[in-house]
Parts: sequence; C-alpha cells; structure tokens
Amino acid sequence: MRLPRRTTRALLGAAVSLLLGPALAAPGTGAAGGAAPAPPAAVLAASAGAAPRPAGGADPDRVPERGERPVAPGVRLTSFSEPHAEGWVRGDVLSVDLAGDVRVDYLASGTVTRRRTVSELVARHEPGAGRRTVAAVNADFFDINGTGAPLSAGLRDGRLTQSGSPDPSPVAGFGPRGAGRILELLFEGTVRLPRGTRPLAGYNAADLPPGGIGLYTPDWGGADRAPTTHGARSAEVTVADGVVTAVHGEGGTGPVPAGTTVLRGREAGADALAALVPGDRVAVRYAVRAGDGGPLPHTAVGGREPLVVDGEPRDWTGLPNNAAAPRTALGLSADGATLHLLTVDGRQAASGGVTLTALGRMMRDLGAYQALNLDGGGSATLLAREPGAARPRVENAPSDGAERPVPNGLAVTVPQGSGRPVGYRVRPALEPERTPVFSPGRDGRTDRVFPGLTRRLTAVPFDETYGPAGGSPRWSSARPALGTVDAEGTFRGLRTGRVTVTAASVHPGTGLVRGRTRLEVLGALERLRPTTARVALAAEGDSATFGLVGEDADGARAPVAPKDVTPLYDASLFDVSADPDDGTFTVTARTAAASGRVELSVAGRTATVAVTTGLTERTVADFSDAGRWRFSGARATGALLPEPAGRTGPGLRMRYDFSGSTATRAAYADPPVPVPVPDRTRRLTLWVYGDGHGAWPSLHLTDARGAGHVLRGPHVRWTGWRRLTFEVPPRAAHPLTVRRIYLAETRPGARYRGEVVLDELAAHVPPDSAADTPGARPRGAAGLPSGRSGRAPARPARRRKACGSGVSAPRRRCPPPAGPLRPPPAHSASWRP
Repeated sequence: MRLPRRTTRALLGAAVSLLLGPALAAPGTGAAGGAAPAPPAAVLAASAGAAPRPAGGADPDRVPERGERPVAPGVRLTSFSEPHAEGWVRGDVLSVDLAGDVRVDYLASGTVTRRRTVSELVARHEPGAGRRTVAAVNADFFDINGTGAPLSAGLRDGRLTQSGSPDPSPVAGFGPRGAGRILELLFEGTVRLPRGTRPLAGYNAADLPPGGIGLYTPDWGGADRAPTTHGARSAEVTVADGVVTAVHGEGGTGPVPAGTTVLRGREAGADALAALVPGDRVAVRYAVRAGDGGPLPHTAVGGREPLVVDGEPRDWTGLPNNAAAPRTALGLSADGATLHLLTVDGRQAASGGVTLTALGRMMRDLGAYQALNLDGGGSATLLAREPGAARPRVENAPSDGAERPVPNGLAVTVPQGSGRPVGYRVRPALEPERTPVFSPGRDGRTDRVFPGLTRRLTAVPFDETYGPAGGSPRWSSARPALGTVDAEGTFRGLRTGRVTVTAASVHPGTGLVRGRTRLEVLGALERLRPTTARVALAAEGDSATFGLVGEDADGARAPVAPKDVTPLYDASLFDVSADPDDGTFTVTARTAAASGRVELSVAGRTATVAVTTGLTERTVADFSDAGRWRFSGARATGALLPEPAGRTGPGLRMRYDFSGSTATRAAYADPPVPVPVPDRTRRLTLWVYGDGHGAWPSLHLTDARGAGHVLRGPHVRWTGWRRLTFEVPPRAAHPLTVRRIYLAETRPGARYRGEVVLDELAAHVPPDSAADTPGARPRGAAGLPSGRSGRAPARPARRRKACGSGVSAPRRRCPPPAGPLRPPPAHSASWRP
C-alpha cells in the first residue's frame, strides 16, 4: 500500500505554485475561438505568508506554515504546521459548504463489524450516479479488541446500521435537507415472547447492558457476538419469519444466516431466551428517533466528548483522555451549513498531538458552534482529492505509520464535472511531504534546484469541479537563460534566479489551458548532506532509506534528486536502489554482519552514509531498583513490588485491577528517573511473565525533541516468560529515554485483576561503522547498474561489470536506476490512554 503523503509542505512556505491564476486561461481567449469556461473561483495557489519564528523549540529553523487548496466547489483543504502549548503540531482541515450540492454519506464496508482502511472504504463506496467521492474521514470509536463494531449509533441512507452503547452518546447527523447537527439518537424496542414482552436493548450493538436482549441481523458480519455480553451468562435463539428455529445456549459464534435474525440475551435476558423452544413465535419491534425532536438524519456517525457547545470550547483539564494525542474532530457552524473536519497528527517528532481542551479551542477558532471528538489515535485519517485526481488520497500522517482499519467514516461527495480541462496543476514531481529532510519547511523546498541539477515537474489537468480531465501539455521556461525544461517536464537549472515554468495545451470548447509554477535556481552547490549519517540494519535483508540535501554558499537548502547522484558502495555487502518519486535511496543488507559505507557524489561534492548490519544487546534496566519504581493508573488501581525471583535475578512485579471500569484502563510503571537508551538503538526487548488476561503492554519513550513515542507489544495472552520486541521508530530523534512501561485494556467487557513480572529491558544497538575510521574507503566498490543493483561475488573484487554491460571493467560510478523504491520495514507508534 502506498504510504500516506502529506500535502502540508507542498502548498506552504515560499514554494508558491500558481496552478491557475488570472493570467492563465483567460475566459474567451481560447485558441478554438469559442468562449472557454471561466476558471474556478478559488485560485489554486499556496499561501506563502510565514509567521515569525516562535521563540525556543527544538528546531530553530522551523516556522509556522499554512496553505490551502480547493478540493471541489464548496470543499477546501487547509494544511498547517504551527506551535501549540503541547509543542509543534501538524494538521489538516476540510471545510465543506453543506448549502450547495455537496452530500455527506455514511462510509462502511457493508457489515457492521468488518474493518477496512478509509482508503479501502472510499474505493468500495458508491456515491450515486453522476457523483464522485472527493474527501473522507474516519468516524466512530469502536470495539478495537473485540467485535470491531462501532460503539455509537449510526444511520446510513436514513436506516439504522447499529444502536450505540447503553449510555447514549452524541452523534453528528446530516440531512435530510443538507445541513448538519449534533444530537442524540434514541433507540427503543420490544421483544414479545410467549411468556411476556421485554425491552429490546440493542440492534447490532457492540455492548449489551446487564439483563438485556439484543437483535443481530446478517448485516452484523462475521465477528463473534460473545464479546457483546462481556462474559456474563448468555443465550441465543435464531428466528426466521417470526418463529424460533434454534436455541443455542451460550451461542455467539458465526455469521447470522441470510433470512434470519438472532436474539442474544444476558442474565435475565438470557433466561427468557433459554426458555424458548423451536416453533415459538416472537415479535420484535424497534425504532430510532432524534433526541432533539427533529427529523431523523440521512447520515449519522457517533463520537464521544463534546468539544464546543454553543460556541464555547469545553475544558477537559484533569479529565480522562486529555493527554496530547493524534485527533479527529468534527464541527458545525451555528446554522449547520458549514462542516469542519479536522485531523491533528501526533506521536511523531514533527507533531506530538493535542489535548481535548486544545482541540476544542482549535475547532472554535475554525468557526465551529458545535464540535465533537471522533476516534483519534492511530485511527485518525483524512483523505482529500487533489485537483485533477479521480480519487482522494491520505493527507494526514497516521501515527501507526499506515492507515488503521476502521468500521466506518464519512464520505464527502459532489457532482461529477464535464471532464473538459480548464487548467493544469503544475508542481515538482518530488513532493516536499515525501522528501526526507532535516527541518520541515526549510529542506523540503522542491521548488528549488541547484545549477546543473534537475527537478522533474508534473502537470495534471482538471475540469471546472477540480475533477479529472484530459490533456497533454507543452512545456516552456519564461527565462531560458536561468533554466530550461524539456518535453517531459524535466527542468535543469543554469544560473541563479527565479523562473516561471508553464504547461499549456489547446482543447476544443475550452481553448487555451495553462498552469504554471515558479522555481528558484540557487547558488552553486557547496555542501551535500545525507538525511542520516548512519544506517543500522538489523539483519540480512533489512533495509532503510535516506535522502540528500544540498546547500549553497548562502545556506539555502534543497533536496537533491537521485537522478543527479552517483553512488559508490560495496556490492558484496549492500544493495542500493533509488526512487525518483520519493527522492530517496534504499540500502539493503546482503549479509548478516557487515560494516561499510555508501558514497554519494553530486556536482563534485560528496556525502557519506555509514552502514552497519547486525545488532549488539545492552541492558538498560535490570530492575535492581524495583523498589523505587512508582505505580499510577488510569481508571485502574494496583501496586509495584520488587520480585526477587525474576527471570535471571531481581524483577518488577506489577499488580493491577482493571475491574472497576469499562472505559480504557491503564496501569503504569514509572522509573525513578527516565531510563536512558543508547544512541542509535534499533529495538528494545523486555521479558514479561504473563498472566494470560490479554492486557496490552507498551513502552512510552521520549525523544530528543520532546516528542513521545508509544511502542506496543502483543496482548498478554500467554502465561510464563516471553521476550517482547519493540521496534524503535526510525524517525525518532536520538537520544531516547524510557518514560514508563504500562499495561492497557481497551475492551469494555474485559474486567479483571492480574499481575505480571517484568525483567531485563535491553537495547539492541548497531556496532560502530568501519566508515568512521579516518581514510576508510568502500571495499570492492560498485555503482548502481541500470535497472537494479548488480549482484556481486561473496568475496570483494577489484573489478566489476560496467553499468548495465556484460564486459569486465574497472570500478566505476554509475547512475542510479529508476526502479521502484524498496520500502523500509513498517514501524508502529501506538495508542496510549
């Protein structure tokens, strides 16, 4: 799956891409002589107004950034990076005018419990004849460790998909006349049995209350229903055409067969169902109504905490779930005609996330009169269409490193356009948000290029709705003395200065269609730096990526395209490949243990990346100080005790009680002082004596920038000793410290007491590289043959095949291939309560 790409920096900073402006495609001036359609009112241009630098902070080069682009008529995306009380945050806001022909749909897989990524849900969504899905966002909190079902009520096309938890929670509703509102959906129903009538407590619900009976239909999906009764005494019956066909006792497994329904009860509800026999007649009636007395919405999804109520942001200080975290929020204007969907990145070096209190203030500042917190953490995902694209793409940076599968979301749909081009979106193919950099907003300036080097450009045509259109442009440079552009859109810098590059074509009905972007040719390349000086590969086959950033005599920086780079490396130790779209190189280990380097030369300048394969183990906490560790809990109680009989010596015993709540609970073990982690640590391991209850073990790390990283292990479903491995996120800023070790429980019905023993927290660190030795050179070096890195003999040789040839030739430097990037291993930064 293609990794998410942020739009933030592509539209921000000084990189002002004039994609369609007054000077482009003026109405009525088309070459065909006819009146061309007027360009969309919202000009495709980036905001270049950077605010002053904030005082302090880990990155003195970082400045606030904000940019905006249209997604469709009445729909726009704003991306930002700015300082908050919690530190720097990045986010994306989708603003939607609901008064126009924009519709908000319920997004789901087709069953209540089947989870898919938001991108997959969009790909499966049918927006209706003549419409396109242009944006989407994740929605409801869900039973992540159980059934996977949403925890709140939902409406799809005005029909109930599932009822919510026993305690009503707010939902965001849209329609039936376009406007949105935040309200409660109230579920009511009865089950008439031979021995009397009982209340119906739920419909495809993730959580049945004590004594209740719930109705489950084939729309529930394949998830077991047993978790809905949380281990309580339960029973099920299958009903077809109002007649009981089977009584299942505990039941709860397998999908509901087509043409039938299942009634599931717990405690008193289970007793009532267990008394039935096949042939008994039952009658079920239910209804859902709007808690505000208004009409039932066409679309509704649930949330949890109110963020803004009647224009006033809520203060969540001291209350649960108020730590800085990735977030998703939904807000509505006072008249319900404007919708704001906000995601804030979190648990990353560039964005730590925000509290609920801060999130409410952000929603208020956007203009929300009512706002609701949706599922955040690793679930936070926002998609939006780029001008000219057929489908939306991921705009935020999900904290798990990739999209998390979720049960539902919201889709924004608009009418399709004519498909006739009215403009081109012109920009560098190397996107800033995908380019490895040192400082956001400074190094990712793909609108810059050095003399003699290149920058590949793209031109995407779009129609009057910013939807896809056809067109093949011709390229031109306004100042050829400063830089030229070839027929494929590759710009080559020649002399220092600014130059506008235009893509244009003529089309019947619309006439002359153009788009342009402005590039800056910097001074001569003076310095070349890799985005990481060291690459530590854990084992044979492991890989990692890096990029190159150049700098001129005045300190202006820009990424260097792989096309302009000549690499030199030992082909017996590593494979090196390049991806021109990402601007990255990938180095892959060919042996289990090695030490070497990769030299990269550009325009007479050289940079070196030290590469090692293999890790050494270092103990960072042996728990000999277990008596000084401190216990704390979130909706949980417990204690920490020294354990003399650990795995190899003293350990730390954690006793915890998760029985007092159905909300997310956590038991924390905090060291006397944060535990330092050796520089360049690739992974951490911890021995855990499990109790089999299924709690979720995690390490909470803090990096050199102050950003938090939560590394999670497998659920503790074993008993006895087991060694857990926690991969350190590759972009975490070293040095790191371990702030705490904890267990968490997110399953509402999993209420229990337990204890585990912790021992031997160890760091796995790469050895020093031979490249650190003065005068070291790559041994048996090889370049990048055309197509892919050539295989080398096991023993280094002085001679290598020439690039792409079959004849023997001396060692030489070769251009990188244009083959696909080999991605690094996925790393997850996880949920934390």
